[in-house]
Amino acid sequence: MKVYLVGAGPGDPDLITIKGRKALERADAVLYDHLAPERLLDYAPPQAERIYVGKKRSVHQFSQEEISQMLIDRARAGKTVVRLKGGDPFIFGRGGEEVEVLAAAGIPFEIVPGVTVPLGVAAYTGVPLTHREHSSVVAFVTGHSVDGIDWSKIGAAETIVLFMGLVHFAEIAKELIRMGRSPQTPAMAVRWATRPDQQTIAGTLADLPGKLEAAHMKPPATIVIGQVVALRDRFNWFERLPLFGKKIIVTRDRRQSSMLAEPLEALGAETLFVPVIEIAAAAEKSSLEQAIARLDTYDWLIFTSVNGVRHFVEALDRSPLDLRALKAKLCAIGPATRAAIEQLHLRVDVMPAEYVAESLLEALASEDLAGKRVLLPRAAVARDLVPVVLRERGAHVDVVEAYRTIVPENAAQHAHDALARKPDWITFTSSSTAKNFVALVGREALQGIKVASIGPITSATARELGLMVDVEANPHTIEGLVDAIAGN
Repeated sequence: MKVYLVGAGPGDPDLITIKGRKALERADAVLYDHLAPERLLDYAPPQAERIYVGKKRSVHQFSQEEISQMLIDRARAGKTVVRLKGGDPFIFGRGGEEVEVLAAAGIPFEIVPGVTVPLGVAAYTGVPLTHREHSSVVAFVTGHSVDGIDWSKIGAAETIVLFMGLVHFAEIAKELIRMGRSPQTPAMAVRWATRPDQQTIAGTLADLPGKLEAAHMKPPATIVIGQVVALRDRFNWFERLPLFGKKIIVTRDRRQSSMLAEPLEALGAETLFVPVIEIAAAAEKSSLEQAIARLDTYDWLIFTSVNGVRHFVEALDRSPLDLRALKAKLCAIGPATRAAIEQLHLRVDVMPAEYVAESLLEALASEDLAGKRVLLPRAAVARDLVPVVLRERGAHVDVVEAYRTIVPENAAQHAHDALARKPDWITFTSSSTAKNFVALVGREALQGIKVASIGPITSATARELGLMVDVEANPHTIEGLVDAIAGN
């Protein structure tokens, strides 16, 4: 039994430490805060208990005493418990209080530090908290209680960082000015620092309170006061990323969403996960298993997707055979499919120049397929162009269901939640994603949202559904899709 107090970082889930991620990966229970990125919960085992114990200004899911008791109870039950806290546990994170209770109860614990919010603010706004020419002293102070702080001492610090000071900032600014701080001192407030929806409002100690009120900025926000804030215009890299401020819906299978989400987020976008397809095992496995039983009789093995490769290999692993039974030449549509094959230390013999069925047929045009046996493991529902043309050329083609796509539970709710966020873009990586999304919410719900398609077949499906396709990937890959959105 053990309790880990883990700092989740300032908001960007990639800023968690390696040690913090490892603690999550072996957790039996995770108690997480309002400010901890929920995506970090994906690192915990599927069977791990996940309990939201978040606190906002006036709404507490559980009292601090209840949270501490929950940690103790689970640890005494022999569980590995992670207390996931925004920022760092020991900087205004009440980690000290929780450790005190654990120590008194005799519960083993470990502290895993996190990137504290001011460091995230500094990095993602381009405002160094210290600078040889401007600041050698930094004061971290909570803004919860104006009367409880000696502002004459705090005001002497060259850089002041206010945690939880948004509500009382007008009073705090007046107090600092009264204590001798120049009203023209640069100051800024940052909400949701390091996240794609980061909001920054800059001004001076005198006029920032009015700007915050006019903008209706709400907590959580961190305020930085000092000459270093003036450097923001020169060093502000994050908010200048090409997709910063853009909300983009990703409709792929949840397990594959990161392949599209991560490059979009690297360009500053906020990705909204709405998986409207889920890759599931074939409804009827016998046809694939029968094909694998006679694997050595095939001359060609054609893969049209990474999912086809994965489910084929899983079926092969369930059989008495292994890759030594494979005598066929290999054909792959797309670089991702090719990479999946090459990870098996197999060479791809043919890959079409474009990643569509028509191009595949062109790539095989010089091959003598008369009398050849071809195995095509693919999705349950797919276009019939390839098998039809290959049969016309004399090939014996076995099309087997390797996997199927289904609509996940709660997909409709996720779709409506994402649309309520007023997204700028929606991405379709297959005809199924377009059909399913429109079936869930209706075509009208996508009015005003730009549509990005991965290729001509998906684009044609979207248009048949009454949608206008704003950009199409070229090449027809995830990388091409990202480039198309970024260039629009």
